[in-house]
Amino acid sequence: MLSRVANSIYWLNRYVERAENIARFVEVNRNLLLDSPLGLEQQWQPFVLITGDLPLFQERYGEATAENVIQFLTFDAEYPNSILSCLKAARENARSIREVISSEMWEQVNEFYMMVRDAAKGQNLCDLPEFFYKVKLNGHLFAGIMDATMSHNEGWHFGNIGRLLERADKASRILDVKYYILLPSVEDVGTTLDEIQWIALLKSTSAYEMYRKRQKRHQITPYGVVEFFVLDREFPRSIQYCLIHAEQSLHQITGSLSGTWQNSSERELGRLRAELDYMTIDDITDRGLHQFLDDLQRRINLIGDKMFETFFALEPIPNQITISSRQTILTP
Repeated sequence: MLSRVANSIYWLNRYVERAENIARFVEVNRNLLLDSPLGLEQQWQPFVLITGDLPLFQERYGEATAENVIQFLTFDAEYPNSILSCLKAARENARSIREVISSEMWEQVNEFYMMVRDAAKGQNLCDLPEFFYKVKLNGHLFAGIMDATMSHNEGWHFGNIGRLLERADKASRILDVKYYILLPSVEDVGTTLDEIQWIALLKSTSAYEMYRKRQKRHQITPYGVVEFFVLDREFPRSIQYCLIHAEQSLHQITGSLSGTWQNSSERELGRLRAELDYMTIDDITDRGLHQFLDDLQRRINLIGDKMFETFFALEPIPNQITISSRQTILTP
């Protein structure tokens, strides 16, 4: 498979997954703040800080109000990680490989983009809950259509890796939202308010029912939710699940056996997945949730960099090969 094609399929899936997760991201914050006694405006700046783009936001918008932050993350066409920009990039990637993907995939990503583009023209904060629901639904539709209509060959595996790495990264950031919301009111830990906020996080990430079924006592506890989101091997939105299945797809591409590696991307992904295999919730809490999540995001980004170096980067032919070739031709 051409590196250009593999790169486009990989980023097509990353961008669609990113758009869906940004919708979840904003929804988590809105739901958490509805039950917070601190006030809505007070908690939007940490929310932007978690995205890593606070300096850009401050330069363009200044004050971190709910309206400014939602505009920045949802409809800002000049911000490359907004929902609108992600879907525009996904559509362009899909357009460049229409001969590889199914027609249903192209139609879905095209309709998805146009839905968000039209919403950006007549945006209304009162309509946001329905809009975010549609974004999540369209993200699910795209993933399902891809699984059902595209051959599960190298291209599909590159797309699957892109989707799962993006999902793992955003799952860690959604957990970080709760960390920042809690910071100004540590005394609320373990209270009814704390439980309500964890429930809001679970519901916003489609995890509430699965979490309750997983827990024998059906209790909502910070330790239980973090363990579920990070270490559960069966829930499709947990970090460990994403890394396990991304690694499996990577082995399908390279042909290497499980537990072995042939390149730096396999090595970094396998090492992180193996560390989580033997990690406990006590290990995470002893280190500090925010510190653990921050390091996890850094390592997922490193895996993405190694994927680019291994599969997508175009390396020039060394000059000495050209010289050698010329010398061979000129030699009698």
